[in-house]
Amino acid sequence: MSEQVTVFPGDEYNRTLVNNVHPHDWVNPEPTGTYNLVVIGAGTAGLVTAAIAAGVGAKVALIEKHLMGGDCLNVGCVPSKGIIRASRAWAEVRNAEKFGVHIPPGVKYDFGAAMARMRRLRAHISHTDSAHRYKSLGVDVFIGEGRFTGSDAIEVGGMTLRFKKAAICTGARAVTLPIPGLQEAGAYTNETIFTLTELPPRLGVIGAGPIGCELAQAFARFGSQVTVFEQECRILPREDPDAGRVVERAMTRDGVQFLCEAGINQITTRGTEKVIHYTRHGKAEELVVEEILVGIGRAPNVEGLGLETVGVEYDKSGVKVNDRLQTTNPRIYAAGDICSRYKFTHAADAMAQIVIQNALFPHPLGLGYASMDALIMPWCTFTQPEIAHVGMYETDAKAKGLEVETHTYRLDEVDRAVLDGEDNGFARVHIQKGTDTILGATIVAAHAGEMISEFTVLMRGGLGLKTLVGTIHPYPTQTEVIKKVANAWRKAHFTEGQKNVLRKWFAWTRW
Repeated sequence: MSEQVTVFPGDEYNRTLVNNVHPHDWVNPEPTGTYNLVVIGAGTAGLVTAAIAAGVGAKVALIEKHLMGGDCLNVGCVPSKGIIRASRAWAEVRNAEKFGVHIPPGVKYDFGAAMARMRRLRAHISHTDSAHRYKSLGVDVFIGEGRFTGSDAIEVGGMTLRFKKAAICTGARAVTLPIPGLQEAGAYTNETIFTLTELPPRLGVIGAGPIGCELAQAFARFGSQVTVFEQECRILPREDPDAGRVVERAMTRDGVQFLCEAGINQITTRGTEKVIHYTRHGKAEELVVEEILVGIGRAPNVEGLGLETVGVEYDKSGVKVNDRLQTTNPRIYAAGDICSRYKFTHAADAMAQIVIQNALFPHPLGLGYASMDALIMPWCTFTQPEIAHVGMYETDAKAKGLEVETHTYRLDEVDRAVLDGEDNGFARVHIQKGTDTILGATIVAAHAGEMISEFTVLMRGGLGLKTLVGTIHPYPTQTEVIKKVANAWRKAHFTEGQKNVLRKWFAWTRW
């Protein structure tokens, strides 16, 4: 029997979730023989690795000590996008008058119901990642802590699993800050914020990266008074500054307040209130809130795995791997947040497939080796508007000695975006000068995450902007902005000399 796990609040939806991803009556199978592959960690990377390996006939074991589905299902993508969608509905109701809908006074906004909806949908989705489903796929699922005990052995629940190859997919966890008084006052992270059933009237958010910005905007739309602390002078510092400014303005309109270049000194309490003491521009100030959310980053889960036993090197960034995702022990691979700077679900999925090809299908079988270097990785921050990016930024390209052309086209010049009332943003593409090769692209738009794949496919296929220029886009759609930015590149390359030749030609043909 596995250890009893409770996810709060302990309602029917979370009981269904736990029954799927950590069933209390689960009995681990008896290991027989040697496994082709043993996977530690059942987040996205581990689940994909195990499912594909079993699907091609390998004997596979999958070990998970807590909740199958990992961060994405339980405390990441799924719950966050559930509440982001609900908060967007609230914002649309408040802004409905501009579309001719007059909302009468007294409309009820129920935060508890919005969170219950998220839990219900998460429980529904959890079947896909469930222990019983993976058992039906032919995977031996072990609930418990896995630890390397020898060059070909992993112990879990008092049993020893022998392996030919192994994959470490234990992910990462939310980190907090060594701020005096923070631990005593209590703070949420993305791993605990989704347990809320009542809306905090005032919320302090520490960190203006993707997690901090997404949740700050959502809670502001729900009606919390939200203040975001950021040590830098801009939000979303990975992105282009003007892209971040578009999002910052949108968040400000939603009621989020920003305290940039603010250093937090300590946290104290006054009854049920939490007081954030900070210094900004040399002046000591304080902010009183009911709750605090820390959204500053993640730390790899390397502890307790016995990595030293099998010669797997790691540091504060995670397990060290080569471009084939082999660790310093060539029989052991790693995938996902445990070893990647791309801490995204889709990155973990792509890395899992690299592990399968390199661990189970060596070169003599004709597949060749797969490499991280070949990946073209898009990502998206799901604020409103969203910011999506793929490839290099202009600064990245110049740092590599590449000459770059950058073209930007604004959404307020795209008819559908104007008609939808979603015209804050732009599409930007970076082209290697003298060619039509796409080096990178950024889209800031309501549906940027859906739109960025057009650039990603072109880059993956080795196709340039000429292909995009010749591709018909339906009118009116917001994706026209992609065609229009490509046309801006074409127009820029239509030289004055070419224009003069055409003028002479047209003048001659009139006679």
